[in-house]
Amino acid sequence: MTGSVLEVKDLRTSFFTPDGEIPAVDGVKFHLKEGEILGIVGESGCGKSVTSLSIMGLVPAQNGKIVGGEILFRNEDLTKVSAKRMREIRGNDIAMIYQEPMSSLNPVFTIGNQLMEAIRTHAKMSKQEALKMAVDILKRVGLPRAEELIHSYPHQLSGGMCQRVMIAMALVCEPQVLIADEPTTALDVTIQAQILDLMKKLNEELKTSIILITHDLGVVAEVCDRVAVMYAGKIVEEGFVNDIFQLPKHPYTIGLIKSIPDVRFKKRKLYSIPGSVPKPGTLKQGCLFAPRCLHAFDRCHKATPEMVAASPSHGVRCFLHASQEEGQYGGNLIKS
Repeated sequence: MTGSVLEVKDLRTSFFTPDGEIPAVDGVKFHLKEGEILGIVGESGCGKSVTSLSIMGLVPAQNGKIVGGEILFRNEDLTKVSAKRMREIRGNDIAMIYQEPMSSLNPVFTIGNQLMEAIRTHAKMSKQEALKMAVDILKRVGLPRAEELIHSYPHQLSGGMCQRVMIAMALVCEPQVLIADEPTTALDVTIQAQILDLMKKLNEELKTSIILITHDLGVVAEVCDRVAVMYAGKIVEEGFVNDIFQLPKHPYTIGLIKSIPDVRFKKRKLYSIPGSVPKPGTLKQGCLFAPRCLHAFDRCHKATPEMVAASPSHGVRCFLHASQEEGQYGGNLIKS
């Protein structure tokens, strides 16, 4: 892996309602290297999907807007490009797999028609050439009888097959970046494993960089190189997967890891983080996790922590890991 293919800097995306501005993404910063799989994890409502929609330029224009920051794709700021340029990039250079395959595919068009439309939108070729390419990409994602399947409608396919079609549609132009938003949520465990294996295989073969958005830490441990943990619109911890799982720093990350069921202790009560994610915009000062944190002290309720380096490749947004000069909470005092 070499340089960054995608870099998000201080991204802020808000929705505007009769009650005022609601910050869904608040100062998010991360980078994606070439050929890398980056996991973004967090509870529902933490801003993961809005981050992906911001990158794709698909934030609903009627009530949403990117209000600050930069999204640099090959050093080109996507927040400043024209709608025409964004359409060229979307699908061709940056593609997305959506959460619900059955609702993402058009029910009145065949799989072949939809794949061919995606191909011909970005490449000048005849219908016959596009059809051949569509069949080839369906075979590549492991779908049987691709020549017959091309004439099927979405309702004639299973959920797992529809998800493979969505992956095929996203990869048909061999994008440099693939964003997968909860790609296995609606699938059973066996199909989940197959889809994840497929994504990892395609990542290795095509060198496609992947952002995997999920709430499943098991999925992250299985396929990701690095992970960013999001909470209430901010990234609170970021690092290599092994570092995060073996030595988590942020109390929220520790809570998430402790919440994973362990088959070795079937009678042990499952841990849950107290409280719930605050509604965006309701907390005006302090650490957003402070009301739920068992380690919070006065400063946590009054000031907003910045991301600090726990190691050269591991960052954490927490006063518990401030320098020794700032107080008694320096070092690695949180135990998992």
